[in-house]
Amino acid sequence: MKYYSTNKSVPEVSFEEAIFKGLPDDNGLYMPDTIHKLDQSFFDNIENMSLAEIGYEVASKYIEDEIPAEDLKKIVAETMNFDIPAVKVEEGVYSLELYHGPTLAFKDVGARFLARCLSYFSGKKEKKATILVATSGDTGAAVGAGFYGMENINVVILYPGGGKISKIQEKQLTTLGGNITACEVDGTFDDCQKMVKDSFLNPEMKDKFNLTSANSINMARLIPQSFYYFWTYAQLKSVSKDIVICVPSGNYGNLTAGLLAKKMGLPIRQYIAASNANDIVPAYIQSGQFNPKPSVMTMSNAMDVGNPSNFFRMNDLFGASWDVFKEELAGYAYDDKQTGECIKQVKDDTGYLLDPHGAVGYLGLKEYMNDYPAEVGVFLETAHPAKFGDVVEPIINEPVVMPDRLKAYAEGTKVAEPIKADVAQLRVVLEKVSN
Repeated sequence: MKYYSTNKSVPEVSFEEAIFKGLPDDNGLYMPDTIHKLDQSFFDNIENMSLAEIGYEVASKYIEDEIPAEDLKKIVAETMNFDIPAVKVEEGVYSLELYHGPTLAFKDVGARFLARCLSYFSGKKEKKATILVATSGDTGAAVGAGFYGMENINVVILYPGGGKISKIQEKQLTTLGGNITACEVDGTFDDCQKMVKDSFLNPEMKDKFNLTSANSINMARLIPQSFYYFWTYAQLKSVSKDIVICVPSGNYGNLTAGLLAKKMGLPIRQYIAASNANDIVPAYIQSGQFNPKPSVMTMSNAMDVGNPSNFFRMNDLFGASWDVFKEELAGYAYDDKQTGECIKQVKDDTGYLLDPHGAVGYLGLKEYMNDYPAEVGVFLETAHPAKFGDVVEPIINEPVVMPDRLKAYAEGTKVAEPIKADVAQLRVVLEKVSN
Protein backbone atom coordinates (compact mmCIF):
# COMPACT_ATOMS: atom_id res chain seq x y z
CA MET A 1 0.00 0.00 0.00
CA LYS A 2 1.25 3.46 -0.90
CA TYR A 3 0.08 6.80 0.47
CA TYR A 4 -0.18 9.96 -1.61
CA SER A 5 -0.56 13.61 -0.64
CA THR A 6 -3.91 15.28 -1.27
CA ASN A 7 -1.89 18.07 -2.93
CA LYS A 8 -0.38 15.44 -5.25
CA SER A 9 2.99 17.17 -5.70
CA VAL A 10 5.33 14.84 -3.76
CA PRO A 11 6.15 11.14 -4.22
CA GLU A 12 4.01 8.42 -2.66
CA VAL A 13 5.32 6.81 0.53
CA SER A 14 4.87 3.61 2.54
CA PHE A 15 2.61 3.33 5.60
CA GLU A 16 5.67 3.55 7.86
CA GLU A 17 6.89 6.70 6.14
CA ALA A 18 3.41 8.24 6.21
CA ILE A 19 2.95 7.85 9.95
CA PHE A 20 6.47 9.04 10.81
CA LYS A 21 6.27 12.03 8.48
CA GLY A 22 2.73 12.81 9.59
CA LEU A 23 2.41 15.59 7.04
CA PRO A 24 3.64 15.51 3.42
CA ASP A 25 6.22 18.11 2.42
CA ASP A 26 3.70 19.84 0.13
CA ASN A 27 1.38 20.61 3.09
CA GLY A 28 -1.24 18.12 1.93
CA LEU A 29 -2.54 15.13 3.89
CA TYR A 30 -1.74 11.47 3.28
CA MET A 31 -4.37 9.21 1.75
CA PRO A 32 -4.18 5.52 0.75
CA ASP A 33 -3.75 5.02 -2.97
CA THR A 34 -6.32 2.21 -2.85
CA ILE A 35 -9.32 1.71 -0.55
CA HIS A 36 -9.99 -2.00 -0.65
CA LYS A 37 -13.55 -3.30 -0.47
CA LEU A 38 -14.09 -5.95 2.17
CA ASP A 39 -15.62 -9.25 1.03
CA GLN A 40 -19.37 -9.72 1.44
CA SER A 41 -18.61 -12.74 3.65
CA PHE A 42 -17.05 -10.32 6.16
CA PHE A 43 -20.33 -8.43 6.49
CA ASP A 44 -22.39 -11.62 6.48
CA ASN A 45 -20.49 -12.84 9.56
CA ILE A 46 -19.60 -9.55 11.23
CA GLU A 47 -21.97 -9.97 14.18
CA ASN A 48 -20.03 -13.09 15.22
CA MET A 49 -16.66 -11.31 15.27
CA SER A 50 -14.97 -9.50 18.16
CA LEU A 51 -14.00 -5.85 17.92
CA ALA A 52 -10.34 -6.85 17.72
CA GLU A 53 -11.03 -9.35 14.92
CA ILE A 54 -12.92 -6.70 12.96
CA GLY A 55 -10.13 -4.20 13.58
CA TYR A 56 -7.46 -6.55 12.28
CA GLU A 57 -9.37 -7.26 9.06
CA VAL A 58 -9.78 -3.53 8.43
CA ALA A 59 -6.23 -2.50 9.40
CA SER A 60 -4.60 -5.21 7.30
CA LYS A 61 -6.07 -3.64 4.16
CA TYR A 62 -4.18 -0.40 4.85
CA ILE A 63 -0.91 -1.84 6.18
CA GLU A 64 -0.58 -5.05 4.15
CA ASP A 65 2.79 -6.70 4.77
CA GLU A 66 4.57 -3.76 6.47
CA ILE A 67 3.59 -5.23 9.84
CA PRO A 68 3.38 -9.04 10.00
CA ALA A 69 -0.05 -10.48 10.71
CA GLU A 70 0.68 -11.69 14.24
CA ASP A 71 2.25 -8.38 15.24
CA LEU A 72 -0.64 -6.42 13.76
CA LYS A 73 -3.17 -8.64 15.56
CA LYS A 74 -1.35 -7.89 18.82
CA ILE A 75 -1.34 -4.14 18.13
CA VAL A 76 -5.06 -4.14 17.40
CA ALA A 77 -5.92 -6.32 20.41
CA GLU A 78 -3.94 -4.05 22.76
CA THR A 79 -5.58 -0.97 21.22
CA MET A 80 -9.13 -2.29 21.45
CA ASN A 81 -9.06 -3.79 24.95
CA PHE A 82 -12.14 -1.89 26.18
CA ASP A 83 -15.80 -1.95 25.23
CA ILE A 84 -17.51 0.41 22.78
CA PRO A 85 -21.22 -0.29 23.33
CA ALA A 86 -24.14 0.99 21.26
CA VAL A 87 -26.57 2.00 24.01
CA LYS A 88 -30.27 2.53 23.34
CA VAL A 89 -31.33 6.04 24.40
CA GLU A 90 -34.85 6.01 23.00
CA GLU A 91 -36.78 4.13 20.34
CA GLY A 92 -34.66 4.03 17.20
CA VAL A 93 -31.84 6.14 18.67
CA TYR A 94 -28.54 4.73 19.95
CA SER A 95 -25.48 6.29 21.51
CA LEU A 96 -22.13 4.80 20.51
CA GLU A 97 -20.22 5.28 23.75
CA LEU A 98 -16.60 5.92 22.87
CA TYR A 99 -15.48 6.87 26.38
CA HIS A 100 -14.67 3.54 28.02
CA GLY A 101 -10.92 3.75 27.34
CA PRO A 102 -8.11 4.98 29.62
CA THR A 103 -8.79 8.73 29.23
CA LEU A 104 -12.56 8.41 28.71
CA ALA A 105 -12.61 9.84 25.18
CA PHE A 106 -12.85 8.45 21.65
CA LYS A 107 -9.32 9.55 20.87
CA ASP A 108 -7.96 6.72 23.02
CA VAL A 109 -8.55 4.43 20.03
CA GLY A 110 -6.43 6.34 17.51
CA ALA A 111 -3.74 7.34 20.01
CA ARG A 112 -3.20 3.80 21.29
CA PHE A 113 -3.00 2.35 17.77
CA LEU A 114 -0.59 5.04 16.59
CA ALA A 115 1.61 4.61 19.67
CA ARG A 116 1.91 0.89 19.10
CA CYS A 117 2.61 1.23 15.38
CA LEU A 118 5.32 3.83 16.00
CA SER A 119 6.78 1.69 18.78
CA TYR A 120 6.88 -1.32 16.44
CA PHE A 121 8.73 0.60 13.72
CA SER A 122 10.99 2.60 16.08
CA GLY A 123 12.12 -0.66 17.67
CA LYS A 124 14.10 -1.14 14.46
CA LYS A 125 15.64 2.34 14.62
CA GLU A 126 18.06 4.04 16.98
CA LYS A 127 16.90 7.65 16.59
CA LYS A 128 14.49 9.04 19.20
CA ALA A 129 11.21 10.40 17.81
CA THR A 130 9.30 13.45 19.04
CA ILE A 131 5.52 13.41 18.81
CA LEU A 132 4.24 16.96 18.30
CA VAL A 133 0.49 17.33 18.72
CA ALA A 134 -2.09 20.10 19.02
CA THR A 135 -5.22 19.48 21.06
CA SER A 136 -8.59 21.16 21.43
CA GLY A 137 -9.33 18.98 24.45
CA ASP A 138 -9.25 15.20 24.36
CA THR A 139 -6.48 14.46 21.85
CA GLY A 140 -3.72 15.60 24.19
CA ALA A 141 -4.85 13.40 27.05
CA ALA A 142 -5.27 10.35 24.82
CA VAL A 143 -1.89 10.85 23.14
CA GLY A 144 -0.16 11.49 26.46
CA ALA A 145 -1.62 8.35 28.01
CA GLY A 146 -1.02 6.28 24.87
CA PHE A 147 2.67 7.17 24.65
CA TYR A 148 3.47 7.56 28.35
CA GLY A 149 6.64 5.69 29.34
CA MET A 150 7.44 4.49 25.81
CA GLU A 151 11.14 4.26 25.10
CA ASN A 152 12.71 6.42 22.39
CA ILE A 153 9.64 8.67 22.14
CA ASN A 154 9.05 12.16 23.55
CA VAL A 155 5.66 13.86 23.34
CA VAL A 156 5.06 17.62 23.19
CA ILE A 157 1.40 18.66 23.48
CA LEU A 158 0.20 22.15 22.51
CA TYR A 159 -3.12 23.28 23.96
CA PRO A 160 -4.93 26.65 24.01
CA GLY A 161 -4.79 28.34 27.41
CA GLY A 162 -7.22 30.77 28.99
CA GLY A 163 -9.93 28.27 29.85
CA LYS A 164 -10.43 27.06 26.27
CA ILE A 165 -10.36 23.42 27.40
CA SER A 166 -12.06 22.04 30.50
CA LYS A 167 -10.19 21.88 33.80
CA ILE A 168 -10.17 18.10 33.90
CA GLN A 169 -8.98 17.91 30.27
CA GLU A 170 -6.11 20.23 31.19
CA LYS A 171 -5.22 18.10 34.21
CA GLN A 172 -5.21 14.95 32.08
CA LEU A 173 -2.49 16.27 29.80
CA THR A 174 -0.44 18.34 32.29
CA THR A 175 -0.02 15.85 35.14
CA LEU A 176 1.69 12.94 33.40
CA GLY A 177 5.32 14.15 33.36
CA GLY A 178 8.05 11.76 32.27
CA ASN A 179 8.33 11.78 28.48
CA ILE A 180 5.20 13.97 28.16
CA THR A 181 5.57 17.78 27.97
CA ALA A 182 2.54 20.07 27.87
CA CYS A 183 2.70 23.61 26.46
CA GLU A 184 -0.05 26.10 27.36
CA VAL A 185 -0.31 28.32 24.29
CA ASP A 186 -1.52 31.91 24.43
CA GLY A 187 -3.92 31.44 21.54
CA THR A 188 -6.59 29.20 20.02
CA PHE A 189 -6.55 25.59 18.85
CA ASP A 190 -6.10 26.84 15.30
CA ASP A 191 -2.93 28.64 16.45
CA CYS A 192 -1.69 25.40 18.01
CA GLN A 193 -2.46 23.42 14.87
CA LYS A 194 -0.68 26.00 12.70
CA MET A 195 2.44 25.76 14.90
CA VAL A 196 2.44 21.99 14.41
CA LYS A 197 2.04 22.30 10.64
CA ASP A 198 4.70 25.02 10.38
CA SER A 199 7.13 22.86 12.35
CA PHE A 200 6.54 19.91 10.04
CA LEU A 201 7.02 22.08 6.98
CA ASN A 202 10.39 23.28 8.30
CA PRO A 203 12.82 20.60 7.01
CA GLU A 204 15.57 21.54 9.46
CA MET A 205 13.28 21.31 12.52
CA LYS A 206 11.58 18.17 11.29
CA ASP A 207 14.88 16.38 10.77
CA LYS A 208 16.66 17.65 13.88
CA PHE A 209 13.86 16.66 16.28
CA ASN A 210 12.62 13.69 14.20
CA LEU A 211 9.10 15.09 14.39
CA THR A 212 5.94 13.10 13.82
CA SER A 213 2.32 13.94 14.54
CA ALA A 214 -0.44 12.31 16.54
CA ASN A 215 -3.21 14.64 15.38
CA SER A 216 -5.91 13.40 13.06
CA ILE A 217 -3.63 14.52 10.22
CA ASN A 218 -1.82 11.20 10.88
CA MET A 219 -3.27 8.24 8.98
CA ALA A 220 -2.56 5.89 11.88
CA ARG A 221 -5.13 7.87 13.88
CA LEU A 222 -7.82 7.55 11.22
CA ILE A 223 -7.46 3.86 10.40
CA PRO A 224 -8.41 2.54 13.87
CA GLN A 225 -11.20 5.08 14.27
CA SER A 226 -12.91 3.35 11.35
CA PHE A 227 -13.03 0.12 13.40
CA TYR A 228 -15.88 1.28 15.56
CA TYR A 229 -18.15 2.12 12.64
CA PHE A 230 -17.94 -1.52 11.59
CA TRP A 231 -18.50 -2.48 15.25
CA THR A 232 -21.64 -0.30 15.33
CA TYR A 233 -23.02 -2.20 12.37
CA ALA A 234 -22.11 -5.52 14.00
CA GLN A 235 -24.03 -4.59 17.17
CA LEU A 236 -27.12 -3.24 15.40
CA LYS A 237 -27.31 -5.49 12.34
CA SER A 238 -29.99 -7.65 13.99
CA VAL A 239 -32.03 -4.53 14.80
CA SER A 240 -31.93 -2.95 11.35
CA LYS A 241 -29.75 -2.54 8.29
CA ASP A 242 -31.20 0.93 7.70
CA ILE A 243 -28.69 2.88 9.80
CA VAL A 244 -27.66 6.54 9.78
CA ILE A 245 -24.79 7.89 11.89
CA CYS A 246 -24.26 11.42 13.17
CA VAL A 247 -20.73 12.49 14.09
CA PRO A 248 -20.14 15.58 16.25
CA SER A 249 -17.27 17.20 14.39
CA GLY A 250 -14.44 19.69 14.85
CA ASN A 251 -11.35 18.72 12.87
CA TYR A 252 -13.36 16.00 11.05
CA GLY A 253 -10.94 13.13 11.53
CA ASN A 254 -13.59 11.00 13.20
CA LEU A 255 -16.04 11.56 10.35
CA THR A 256 -13.36 10.94 7.72
CA ALA A 257 -12.71 7.56 9.34
CA GLY A 258 -16.40 6.74 8.95
CA LEU A 259 -16.33 7.73 5.30
CA LEU A 260 -13.33 5.45 4.74
CA ALA A 261 -15.33 2.62 6.32
CA LYS A 262 -18.19 3.28 3.91
CA LYS A 263 -15.75 3.23 0.98
CA MET A 264 -14.66 -0.23 2.21
CA GLY A 265 -18.25 -1.41 1.83
CA LEU A 266 -19.82 -0.67 5.22
CA PRO A 267 -23.56 -0.34 4.45
CA ILE A 268 -24.33 2.89 6.30
CA ARG A 269 -27.13 4.79 4.56
CA GLN A 270 -26.02 8.30 5.56
CA TYR A 271 -23.41 10.14 7.58
CA ILE A 272 -24.32 13.42 9.24
CA ALA A 273 -21.84 16.12 10.26
CA ALA A 274 -22.95 18.05 13.34
CA SER A 275 -20.99 21.09 14.48
CA ASN A 276 -21.21 23.78 17.10
CA ALA A 277 -20.95 27.49 16.21
CA ASN A 278 -17.78 26.65 14.26
CA ASP A 279 -19.94 25.62 11.33
CA ILE A 280 -17.40 25.59 8.50
CA VAL A 281 -18.37 22.24 6.96
CA PRO A 282 -22.19 22.46 7.39
CA ALA A 283 -21.96 25.91 5.77
CA TYR A 284 -19.93 24.42 2.90
CA ILE A 285 -22.54 21.70 2.38
CA GLN A 286 -25.17 24.41 2.02
CA SER A 287 -23.23 26.91 -0.09
CA GLY A 288 -20.33 25.15 -1.81
CA GLN A 289 -17.98 27.76 -0.33
CA PHE A 290 -15.24 26.63 2.06
CA ASN A 291 -14.54 29.63 4.25
CA PRO A 292 -12.25 28.98 7.24
CA LYS A 293 -12.52 31.57 9.99
CA PRO A 294 -11.15 32.11 13.48
CA SER A 295 -12.62 29.58 15.89
CA VAL A 296 -14.99 30.69 18.63
CA MET A 297 -15.25 29.22 22.13
CA THR A 298 -18.21 26.99 22.91
CA MET A 299 -19.20 24.52 25.61
CA SER A 300 -18.35 21.68 23.18
CA ASN A 301 -14.76 22.85 23.17
CA ALA A 302 -13.11 19.88 21.43
CA MET A 303 -15.00 20.97 18.30
CA ASP A 304 -13.83 24.59 18.41
CA VAL A 305 -11.97 24.42 15.09
CA GLY A 306 -12.22 27.15 12.48
CA ASN A 307 -10.03 25.58 9.78
CA PRO A 308 -10.63 21.81 9.86
CA SER A 309 -7.72 19.93 8.30
CA ASN A 310 -9.64 16.83 7.34
CA PHE A 311 -12.00 18.77 5.09
CA PHE A 312 -9.35 18.22 2.43
CA ARG A 313 -9.36 14.46 2.94
CA MET A 314 -13.15 14.40 2.64
CA ASN A 315 -12.97 16.58 -0.45
CA ASP A 316 -10.41 14.18 -1.92
CA LEU A 317 -12.66 11.20 -1.21
CA PHE A 318 -15.50 12.99 -2.99
CA GLY A 319 -13.41 13.86 -6.05
CA ALA A 320 -13.45 17.57 -5.16
CA SER A 321 -17.12 17.63 -6.17
CA TRP A 322 -19.52 19.71 -4.10
CA ASP A 323 -22.43 17.73 -5.57
CA VAL A 324 -20.94 14.47 -4.26
CA PHE A 325 -19.99 16.09 -0.95
CA LYS A 326 -23.53 17.25 -0.20
CA GLU A 327 -24.97 13.92 -1.35
CA GLU A 328 -22.68 11.90 0.91
CA LEU A 329 -22.99 14.20 3.92
CA ALA A 330 -25.77 16.07 5.66
CA GLY A 331 -24.66 18.93 7.89
CA TYR A 332 -26.14 20.88 10.80
CA ALA A 333 -24.84 23.36 13.38
CA TYR A 334 -26.03 24.28 16.88
CA ASP A 335 -25.24 26.99 19.38
CA ASP A 336 -24.57 26.61 23.11
CA LYS A 337 -28.17 27.42 24.04
CA GLN A 338 -29.48 24.57 21.90
CA THR A 339 -26.76 22.25 23.20
CA GLY A 340 -27.55 22.97 26.85
CA GLU A 341 -31.29 22.60 26.32
CA CYS A 342 -30.65 19.25 24.62
CA ILE A 343 -28.58 17.93 27.54
CA LYS A 344 -31.35 18.81 29.99
CA GLN A 345 -34.21 17.57 27.82
CA VAL A 346 -32.64 14.20 27.06
CA LYS A 347 -31.73 13.70 30.73
CA ASP A 348 -35.27 14.59 31.84
CA ASP A 349 -36.96 12.46 29.18
CA THR A 350 -34.75 9.37 29.09
CA GLY A 351 -32.35 9.51 32.05
CA TYR A 352 -29.41 9.42 29.63
CA LEU A 353 -26.68 12.01 30.27
CA LEU A 354 -24.98 13.53 27.24
CA ASP A 355 -21.70 15.37 27.18
CA PRO A 356 -21.75 18.66 25.20
CA HIS A 357 -20.28 17.01 22.10
CA GLY A 358 -22.66 14.07 22.17
CA ALA A 359 -25.52 16.55 22.55
CA VAL A 360 -24.53 18.22 19.28
CA GLY A 361 -24.47 14.78 17.66
CA TYR A 362 -27.90 13.92 19.09
CA LEU A 363 -29.35 17.19 17.78
CA GLY A 364 -27.98 16.57 14.30
CA LEU A 365 -29.28 13.02 14.26
CA LYS A 366 -32.78 14.00 15.35
CA GLU A 367 -32.98 16.85 12.83
CA TYR A 368 -31.91 14.55 10.01
CA MET A 369 -34.32 11.77 11.05
CA ASN A 370 -37.19 14.25 11.22
CA ASP A 371 -36.61 15.05 7.54
CA TYR A 372 -35.42 11.61 6.40
CA PRO A 373 -36.82 8.87 8.65
CA ALA A 374 -34.58 5.88 9.30
CA GLU A 375 -35.16 2.75 11.34
CA VAL A 376 -32.01 3.28 13.44
CA GLY A 377 -30.01 6.39 14.12
CA VAL A 378 -26.68 6.43 15.95
CA PHE A 379 -24.83 9.43 17.37
CA LEU A 380 -21.31 9.34 18.73
CA GLU A 381 -20.90 10.10 22.43
CA THR A 382 -17.26 11.06 22.26
CA ALA A 383 -16.29 11.72 25.88
CA HIS A 384 -17.57 11.00 29.39
CA PRO A 385 -19.86 13.78 30.69
CA ALA A 386 -17.76 14.02 33.87
CA LYS A 387 -14.96 15.55 31.78
CA PHE A 388 -17.27 18.54 31.38
CA GLY A 389 -18.78 18.62 34.85
CA ASP A 390 -18.36 22.39 35.15
CA VAL A 391 -20.62 22.78 32.10
CA VAL A 392 -23.02 19.88 32.56
CA GLU A 393 -23.78 20.09 36.29
CA PRO A 394 -25.37 23.56 36.19
CA ILE A 395 -27.55 22.42 33.28
CA ILE A 396 -28.95 19.32 34.99
CA ASN A 397 -28.79 20.79 38.52
CA GLU A 398 -27.11 17.73 39.98
CA PRO A 399 -23.54 16.44 40.32
CA VAL A 400 -22.01 14.20 37.67
CA VAL A 401 -20.35 11.13 39.15
CA MET A 402 -16.65 11.22 38.33
CA PRO A 403 -15.03 7.87 37.48
CA ASP A 404 -11.99 6.93 39.56
CA ARG A 405 -9.66 7.38 36.58
CA LEU A 406 -10.69 11.01 36.28
CA LYS A 407 -10.39 11.60 40.02
CA ALA A 408 -6.75 10.56 39.87
CA TYR A 409 -6.06 13.17 37.20
CA ALA A 410 -8.05 15.86 39.04
CA GLU A 411 -5.87 15.40 42.13
CA GLY A 412 -2.60 15.74 40.16
CA THR A 413 -0.43 18.85 39.93
CA LYS A 414 -0.48 20.84 36.69
CA VAL A 415 2.92 21.27 35.02
CA ALA A 416 2.88 23.20 31.73
CA GLU A 417 5.26 25.37 29.72
CA PRO A 418 3.54 28.73 28.96
CA ILE A 419 4.43 29.88 25.43
CA LYS A 420 3.17 32.33 22.81
CA ALA A 421 1.73 31.10 19.52
CA ASP A 422 5.21 31.31 18.06
CA VAL A 423 7.27 28.54 16.46
CA ALA A 424 10.49 30.08 17.84
CA GLN A 425 9.23 29.58 21.40
CA LEU A 426 8.11 26.05 20.53
CA ARG A 427 11.60 25.34 19.21
CA VAL A 428 13.06 26.19 22.62
CA VAL A 429 10.79 23.56 24.20
CA LEU A 430 11.77 20.98 21.57
CA GLU A 431 15.46 21.67 22.20
CA LYS A 432 14.90 21.10 25.92
CA VAL A 433 13.05 17.79 25.62
CA SER A 434 15.43 16.39 23.01
CA ASN A 435 18.50 16.80 25.23
